[in-house]
Amino acid sequence: MLDEAYRWLCRRTDAAGRDWLDEALAEVRRAGPEPAATDGPAPLPAWEAHFAAAGRRCRRTKPEAVGPQAPGDSDIPDTPDNAGAPDDPATVARVLLLHAAGVRTGTLTRLYTRGTGAERRAVLRALPHLTAGPEALHLVTDALRTNDTRLIAAALGPYAATHLDPPAWRQAVLKCLFTGIPVAAISALSRRAAGDRELARMLADYAAERTAAGRDVPTDLCHVLTLTGKES
Repeated sequence: MLDEAYRWLCRRTDAAGRDWLDEALAEVRRAGPEPAATDGPAPLPAWEAHFAAAGRRCRRTKPEAVGPQAPGDSDIPDTPDNAGAPDDPATVARVLLLHAAGVRTGTLTRLYTRGTGAERRAVLRALPHLTAGPEALHLVTDALRTNDTRLIAAALGPYAATHLDPPAWRQAVLKCLFTGIPVAAISALSRRAAGDRELARMLADYAAERTAAGRDVPTDLCHVLTLTGKES
């Protein structure tokens, strides 16, 4: 998956950006994975400087062919319509740097808490590549409490699909409908919605409220309701 993300980035940033990223990744890999936390202060690792610089180093350009196109390496949409799709080249670069550095949950939490919106999105996108268990779920739940649609979309990737409990996941689906985020941004939507009677009830209630208020029922709502097995 990250190989595909790297190819995606290479086709959307210029040669200078690609060279910078390759050098940064090589430096991070030479340094090895992030060590366990110690009691004393530790020097700032090189990858953190690269993480901060990615926004100005990897800028979007028009898609271009960089070497032979691998099977399945078609253009990935630049919007949340594709579940797990990157926001921009800088986000992809940051995810690759985090993965190469083997960043631990404590550091991810610090980066998310102190980071810009773009840096927070990168942390959320990186979770399924760095954390197998639910220990970073607090970052997802924090993002879902915001009204930042790009942050919410980034939070609803494969990590959330695996670890969000059913009530929290249903509320996340509804929040997408409330805020206009395409439900295609929700990873594993079909699998988790299938047979979910409580989600179907919540969606039907929301549709009824909108109809009673003279408002249109979103197409996405009808789509998710169909996924639950209930006709809209």
